[in-house]
Amino acid sequence: MTSRLAAVCLLALTLLAAGCAANSPSVSEAQNTRGPFPMTVTDDAQRPVTLQKEPARIISLASSNTELVYALGLQDKLVAVDDYSDYPPEAKNKQKIGSFSQPNIEKIVSLAPDLVLATNIHVKTVVPELEKRGLTVVVFQPPKLDQVQANLTLLAKMGGNVDAGAKVAAEFQRRVEAITSKTRSLATRPRVFFELSPDLITAGPDTFVDDLITKAGGESIAHDAQGSWPKLSPESVVLKDPEIIILSDHGSEQGGVSVDIVKARPGWDVISAVKSGRIVPLQDVNIVNRPGPRAVDGLDFLARTIHPELFK
Repeated sequence: MTSRLAAVCLLALTLLAAGCAANSPSVSEAQNTRGPFPMTVTDDAQRPVTLQKEPARIISLASSNTELVYALGLQDKLVAVDDYSDYPPEAKNKQKIGSFSQPNIEKIVSLAPDLVLATNIHVKTVVPELEKRGLTVVVFQPPKLDQVQANLTLLAKMGGNVDAGAKVAAEFQRRVEAITSKTRSLATRPRVFFELSPDLITAGPDTFVDDLITKAGGESIAHDAQGSWPKLSPESVVLKDPEIIILSDHGSEQGGVSVDIVKARPGWDVISAVKSGRIVPLQDVNIVNRPGPRAVDGLDFLARTIHPELFK
């Protein structure tokens, strides 16, 4: 990623797409003598998709889907990924098919994948082009944390690694429950400002980040905003008076936002988070903005940041 602007745009595209998905994916198996295939699934875009055989060649168009593949031990089937797929580190060595928002269609076709893993951002443009060329495409874009587990289970079934999928999904759910059991019934939810960029773009309603903040026991100050990715004015942040500020833009190549920079913003000295010193940099924004297996790490970070008293 070459600039903070690109990172923010990628985050907005990824998580705005997540808000478009409504239900967990599902699977039905045709009755036949060849095991579970053909297999018809309903993906996160509520599209029925039929896989004729177990895929041997998979292409991922999004970093979150790449992480799903690796978490399930299916990486040997992964022939190519998008430019932003950088975790685990081995993913960087996979062949690239272009950017998340504008993948190279002809390159994808030339690699002859049995299965392409897309997101909702691809549904109107990329998916039809790939299907027109005879490729099988499944959309994974869970709008909320709870549905990541369903995607792990489904991809494991499609990839022929059901036992591993069950273990990974169960461990994911165990960790989520260990955290949310402490936070779901809290009477007090601190106000949180999640800063995505120096111009104060933040996560609004119906976003994956907002869902994580809620499950972590907080409330985003933009929870009632008109739009998923509102740009707040400095004055509006002061009026919302966040009790915690989380910085995901501190690594900006255009000039990172530090704790000291936030403290020095005109008029912000009256904000509760500034007065109490609860301004916390998020070292790896991808554990929060990617709706994949590491999102439980993001939930853990947010919960411990918002409610340290619960995790002593």
